[in-house]
Amino acid sequence: MNGGLRRITEAEIEAIAIGAGVLGTGGGGSTYLGAIEARVYLREYGGVCPVISVDELVDEAIVCTVSVMGAPTVGVEKMARGDEVSLACRAWEEHTGKQMVAIGIAEIGGGNALSPIPAALQLGLPLIDGDSMGRAFPELQMDTLMIGGVPPVPFVLGDCHGNVAIFNELDTPKRAEEYARNLTIEMGGSAALVMPVTDGATLKRHLIRDTLTLSWRLGNIILECRANGEDPAEHVAAAANGFILYRGKIVDVFRRTVKGFARGRMRIASLDHGQEELVIDFQNENLIAVQGDQILCTVPDLISLLTLEEGEPVGTEAIRYGLRVAVLAMPAPKELKTTTALASVGPAAFGYPDVAFQALPGDLL
Repeated sequence: MNGGLRRITEAEIEAIAIGAGVLGTGGGGSTYLGAIEARVYLREYGGVCPVISVDELVDEAIVCTVSVMGAPTVGVEKMARGDEVSLACRAWEEHTGKQMVAIGIAEIGGGNALSPIPAALQLGLPLIDGDSMGRAFPELQMDTLMIGGVPPVPFVLGDCHGNVAIFNELDTPKRAEEYARNLTIEMGGSAALVMPVTDGATLKRHLIRDTLTLSWRLGNIILECRANGEDPAEHVAAAANGFILYRGKIVDVFRRTVKGFARGRMRIASLDHGQEELVIDFQNENLIAVQGDQILCTVPDLISLLTLEEGEPVGTEAIRYGLRVAVLAMPAPKELKTTTALASVGPAAFGYPDVAFQALPGDLL
């Protein structure tokens, strides 16, 4: 992506947060809180976070990808201390005797696009333009690194009290998800996650490039539409090679936090009363959109809600009765649509064994 983001200052934070909300498909954590935290640490650490391309790394470079693990509903209620991720990174370095040279984004969707910024500033390291999901996913094995065979260990979880836990040996990424999820619940439902740590050569093979720049550009599109009185949903859909799936009002929401996930279903009624209701199931992120007996869009393609008036992305923790939204359908990055990837991120991986993934035309990037 030509003309990519090369640094982050306070001026870029709002656009990144909005664009990450679009890519979050309802999950990834609160961008509002993530933006506040990023601004605070930018002011404390000189005002600039450098951004580099993955291709600038030497093959031997040690790089970590970081995120915050837990249900979005918990993240809204439980404030972070602010140094959980950087402390977890230091714990990994002390455990392995290796030193990281850059911070990667594990999940570009939602607040997890912003949570690496304070860590990069605190550690004095650059942030890499790209991530290993290309959107948000609810489970940690659903990333392109572990889909590509990168081992999950050793990895670190850290809580808001400064406690850290290091997993040194686990047999599968799915096992890592299960153990980390249970410990995250014990840590209060939200924890810093440093995983996986890899080298530059491996990251170049598996990273979905330029997604930080993409979030910034999508956010700027929405800000420009607000300023010009234009329809944000139309412009964002076009920029992401997608389309508007539905416009309507949320008329019913069932949501609960179960085993560390926000799970539920929403029903959206058409504004002109000329269409059947749209039903969307979610597990932190929006998974499948169904109208009547027709499946319109499924994971890993992106299903995102924007408010009709402002084009503000709506997280699953914020959906409520009466909210008027445009539902966007956008194609997944090509890295998520291989046969190997679909075994981890296709409909069957989320409990829809009889639903075949029908890819939307094109790719997100």
